[in-house]
Amino acid sequence: MLGLMQDQPLLISLLIEVAERHNGDGEIVSRRVEGDIHRTTWGGIASRVRQVANALDGEQLLFSDRIATLAWNGYRHLELYYGVSGSGRVLHTINPRLHPDDQIAWIANHAEDQILCFDLSFLPLVQAVHARCPTIRKWIALCDADKLPADSGIPNLVSYESWMGKPTDYDWPTFDENLASSMCYTSGTTGNPKAALYSHRSTLLHAYAAALPDVMRLSARDSVLPVVPMFHVNAWGIPYSAALVGCKIVFPGPALDGKSVFELIESEGVTFAAGVPTVWQMMLGHMQANGLKFSKLNRTVIGGSACPPAMITAFQEKFNVEVLHAWGMTEMSPLGTLCTLKNKHLSLPPDAQLQIRMKQGRAIFGVDMKIVDGDGKELPWDGKAYGDLLVKGPDRQGILQGRGRRSTDPRRTGPRLVPHGRCRHHRRRGLPADHRPQQGRDQVRRRMDQLDRDREHRRRAPGRRHGRLHRRVPSEVGRAPDHRGREEARCGSHARRAAEVLRRQDRQVADPG
Repeated sequence: MLGLMQDQPLLISLLIEVAERHNGDGEIVSRRVEGDIHRTTWGGIASRVRQVANALDGEQLLFSDRIATLAWNGYRHLELYYGVSGSGRVLHTINPRLHPDDQIAWIANHAEDQILCFDLSFLPLVQAVHARCPTIRKWIALCDADKLPADSGIPNLVSYESWMGKPTDYDWPTFDENLASSMCYTSGTTGNPKAALYSHRSTLLHAYAAALPDVMRLSARDSVLPVVPMFHVNAWGIPYSAALVGCKIVFPGPALDGKSVFELIESEGVTFAAGVPTVWQMMLGHMQANGLKFSKLNRTVIGGSACPPAMITAFQEKFNVEVLHAWGMTEMSPLGTLCTLKNKHLSLPPDAQLQIRMKQGRAIFGVDMKIVDGDGKELPWDGKAYGDLLVKGPDRQGILQGRGRRSTDPRRTGPRLVPHGRCRHHRRRGLPADHRPQQGRDQVRRRMDQLDRDREHRRRAPGRRHGRLHRRVPSEVGRAPDHRGREEARCGSHARRAAEVLRRQDRQVADPG
């Protein structure tokens, strides 16, 4: 027997409508490529989002056509987030840190992008690849008309402000919530990059889960600074969660040095920030050198790689900022786990609390995981066994089922479905006994491919099994992993050396000092 409640599909257009209606005066602050600070509101963004949707309709684009971006975190990029997906097209965020010839051009062609929008700081990159991207029929520079370069050498180049449709009224279409909303290619794989294709439903459920009190605990009273880039894994879903709760959002643009990030945090009263350890290391170095303190920042989410214990201690003891350690994968939308303390942990001494904060916490709502061996048998939750980490979500919530270009065309998609509907993450450390859903503390090992930077380790030949390389590929939250990875040697002296590497890394995790 079905319930009698109204059936309204979970679409991304709902988020921008809610933000405009209930938090229309909430601020959106952006440091632009031009160097100045731009200010608008959720209401102003919503109006311009409808202009973007009208402009896309004027291009005679088909439903689910891909619109690519090469852009920093800023208000124009946010407008594309909602205008593209809300109108039924697919937003394709391209990571500018990938190689232009081997990866960016290949990705754009594989996705069959129709339009590419880019910040002017990426003009040299676009000039290098535009001749090899035949599917892209329009190039749009995210700038005012008077800032458009006259001799760019790119055909059909227009400025974003002159391209945007004039009407600010738009009737958002209603369609199946499981249709694609955005896509992101990950290089943490063998061969060419693979596309993670997110749906409207998975994106909204991820936005709900990320805003919960035991995750990022976002509210309309927050001022949020996402340093994690919008060009990869949707800035950890923050642009969607921010619209959901209607909080103030502050975009850093291309200025990610410690001094610029700190000044933006202080001038805009940022209470919550998210980024990778390297950004915070630069900022903390600037603060300590100049004797600076935060006035309002009280918590930060750190992912992308393992956060050094010294950084957690510095944030907590010197600046009274809580560090929320996170882990996930591109295929998971991307958050998988996040560390917050429970009541039973609050009475522990600081050293014991630090040991907990060094881990990546409990699975967020909708994420389930287990470790299995080569035969698919679940391994014990004892923190010692090694195997494949499998993750899944209820009814496709936030977890990739397969990878591909077109979910409706089996000839072209080539999905790689995972047994039991789970997404496989190879060769992980066993889950500790305290990780069960009611207790839950996960420690995901630090990026194993960091050891690849050791010259001696790189000289060692990888092992093989049945003619295939078995790689430890840890796709961490918010960062496109290196292709190299760390090979797991399987026989002879390679196995002995690999075992020693694992023992050294275990000692580093247990005793970071």
